[in-house]
Amino acid sequence: MTPDPTPEPDRNANPTPAPDPAAAPAAAPDLANERVDHRFKGLPPDAEGLTVGALAAQRRNLFTGGFTTPVLALSAESVEHNLRLLETYAERHGLAFAPHGKTSMAPRLFDRQIEHGAWGITAAVPHQARVYRAHGIARIFLANELVDAVALRWLAAELDADPGFRFVCYVDSVRGVELMDEALRAADARRPVDVVVELGAGDGARTGARTEADCAAVADAVAAARTLRLVGVAGYEGEVPRADPDRVRAWLQRLTALAAAFDEDGRFAPEIGEIVVSAGGSAWFDTVAEVFAEIPALSLPVLKLLRSGAYVSHDSGHYRTLTPFNRIPEEGALEPAFRLWAQVVSRPTPEQAFTNAGKRDAAYDLHLPEAQVVRDARTGELRPADGITVTGLSDQHGWLRTEEGADLEVGDWLGMGLSHPCTSFDKWQLIPLVEADGTVVDYIRTFF
Repeated sequence: MTPDPTPEPDRNANPTPAPDPAAAPAAAPDLANERVDHRFKGLPPDAEGLTVGALAAQRRNLFTGGFTTPVLALSAESVEHNLRLLETYAERHGLAFAPHGKTSMAPRLFDRQIEHGAWGITAAVPHQARVYRAHGIARIFLANELVDAVALRWLAAELDADPGFRFVCYVDSVRGVELMDEALRAADARRPVDVVVELGAGDGARTGARTEADCAAVADAVAAARTLRLVGVAGYEGEVPRADPDRVRAWLQRLTALAAAFDEDGRFAPEIGEIVVSAGGSAWFDTVAEVFAEIPALSLPVLKLLRSGAYVSHDSGHYRTLTPFNRIPEEGALEPAFRLWAQVVSRPTPEQAFTNAGKRDAAYDLHLPEAQVVRDARTGELRPADGITVTGLSDQHGWLRTEEGADLEVGDWLGMGLSHPCTSFDKWQLIPLVEADGTVVDYIRTFF
């Protein structure tokens, strides 16, 4: 029997399946050496003056180690589970991923994401990119058109100073390209800035060139600017109007067809090494994976770059409902990692109670917190928060409705799940990472 010929390599497979050593963030000892003080709410008062590293080494218990309420905690086990799940998913589907850092703005989590296979980290605005660079992130995808001359001057200096730094950003207008080129020429930039043309998700959607002809005009402008280099196409399917699987798939097919058309027209220079095709928020990455698997062979390998960011913490509301893993349960399931602990400070009637956590502590832009568990002030035992509902938030109080028979007293701690990670992280500067038994094993510093 004649053996099968050696199969042709898949030129569109993710050309960087494992993180390049150059993409690994540098160590950031300043995080461990930062002093604990009044800036960080919820932390033990007797830890004042300790370094974060020294406090973490004490492995205090969240409930008995001197923490004050309210205090936001992240489950160490759930964060690890979520990191591994998306790493496995991306590998299985031939995807690279640059999780959106705006979700957490936490360099410690960026480190973990890169350790678990992330190509780099996505940003939305220059401040975020500066935070990333300060903590050693070597690959940044900025999902926005960057037209701020001051920020472009900073970017040019970063690129010139570090040959290993990779930066890619959107362009979606001829005017934007002109502004970028003008600012980079004024900064005497020596390295061109890599850009991807953003295809808008439809009429009434957010940013992005609306038609393929508009995209071609932007690409022509890039070709005429010596300070820019076209490396691919991108967009955000989460903005597709009246999004459903068919509409999202149709838009993604437009995006991949645009990449193929640009390639056929010779718009990608061989020296770029790979063509970037990027999409994928936290609600439709399964459809992104399906359509990206259908990209035809192009003249260069294709970096299929997913940008989902909410997965690292997941949540108990918005993304619990929207996650693609609900549609593909055979691929696994994310776990909500947030729990906000507040104390019952008032029980004025049998039907009503109040906690000491409010809008300053909990995400509330999409859904109110969800009462999940009560820690008894007398015994320390945990019980389900049966018959307890969060009905509103003041600045510093949570309003609770308690049904007949609800077991809740002043002094009890109430553990609540949160909805929308992006507006949960940004209310806390230092978040305990807690194991299931209450042991605090690390602290997550955020930079909003």
